[in-house]
Amino acid sequence: MNNSNKNLFPLYEFAVNRAGVGIHAVDHTGRTVIYNDKMKAIEGLELEEVGDRSILELFNFDQEESTLLKVLQSGTEQLNVKQTYWNRKGHEITTINDTYPVFREGELVGAVEIARDVTALERFVLHPLRKNSDPVTFNQVVAASDEMKTVVTTARKASGAKLPVLLIGESGTGKDLIAESIHNELSPANGPFYTLHCHQSDAALIDRLDEDLNMSEPFTLFCERIDLLSISLQQNLFAFLKNSSQPGRQFIASIGDDPVALIAKGSLLKDLYYFFASFTIRISPLRKRKEDILSFVTTYFARRKERFGTSLTGVTKEVEELFLRYDWPGNMRELEFLLDEISSLATTETVITYEMLPLHFRLKSDGMGDTPTQAVDFIVNPEKELMPLDRYLKEAEEYYLQKAMKLHDDNITKTANALGMSRQNLQYRLRKLKNGR
Repeated sequence: MNNSNKNLFPLYEFAVNRAGVGIHAVDHTGRTVIYNDKMKAIEGLELEEVGDRSILELFNFDQEESTLLKVLQSGTEQLNVKQTYWNRKGHEITTINDTYPVFREGELVGAVEIARDVTALERFVLHPLRKNSDPVTFNQVVAASDEMKTVVTTARKASGAKLPVLLIGESGTGKDLIAESIHNELSPANGPFYTLHCHQSDAALIDRLDEDLNMSEPFTLFCERIDLLSISLQQNLFAFLKNSSQPGRQFIASIGDDPVALIAKGSLLKDLYYFFASFTIRISPLRKRKEDILSFVTTYFARRKERFGTSLTGVTKEVEELFLRYDWPGNMRELEFLLDEISSLATTETVITYEMLPLHFRLKSDGMGDTPTQAVDFIVNPEKELMPLDRYLKEAEEYYLQKAMKLHDDNITKTANALGMSRQNLQYRLRKLKNGR
């Protein structure tokens, strides 16, 4: 590259990172060479993770394989392709992609993908994700703890008052279930239940409300995580709510943190908070109401047996104690996903034993159980069912990093050098491990 082109590089980099579409470029081997800020926002990844992985390692594709991979294999562009897939963090993503081959002197040297995020469009007016089609009611909400009993009592009062409701709680605490329970408690019935999945990058999100809602009928609108909207979109939402308020309309919103703190740091519009603050309901994280853990497990297996006829009915004492000691950073959702994963692999077992727990969970709860993770866990045993390859690779990586850190006395620099990777990359992977991502 000559000096003139080198001087222009900051301009190219600035333009790519300010683009309103995701840009992902790979070389002929599938390794990433360009990954802009918008693509990171769409896919939830970081450059440190993308930089040394091929596209096959990064994503699990559903039905359709990677458009980048197709272009690398065929040398033919793929235009206007809708793609839904799950990234390494388990987040569902939907994009419309244009993918182009790049040639130099007739030889294919890579591919460039331009992605338009339509995740928010796909999810705009959907009922909350749940495993059955039955309406969610307060009778289905697990409330063994005093905290959750208070939540249900207050939410029942809110449904009777028909005033705006604000639900406060960490991700995974069940705010969506409380919102739908309020809707289904209303008498007379309040028409359809809509969920607005707030997404700060979708500038037209609020403008579509008038088009997508039946404004001539009663309805309940649940605005999930309004604190994730930009302030300008919060202002638009506030204006829409003021103009739409009338008898037969129930408005519910949720936020992920204390509203005073969110307002102070500029993440929550004060007027929008006041609109919803008629009934404020705080849902404690699972680590502060552990009485609900075993009740949820019992309820989960009872419902699963009723629907699928499965044989699992509970957990061993060892697993019970482990569940009660674990902090559950993902709250009820993390517990439910864990039970889903175990149940899908169970055959004739009637209780969950420590050995049935996924390796990633045992690694996160290291030191809580009596049986430490062993290298033998990764040996292929013909008498045991094979785990999916992506899960095996992920869990093997977690195990290997932990052992490597212990071998080098938890020294980041020494471990990174031994593993042939940068300190930043190792730190990033260890943060993922610590956070359970």
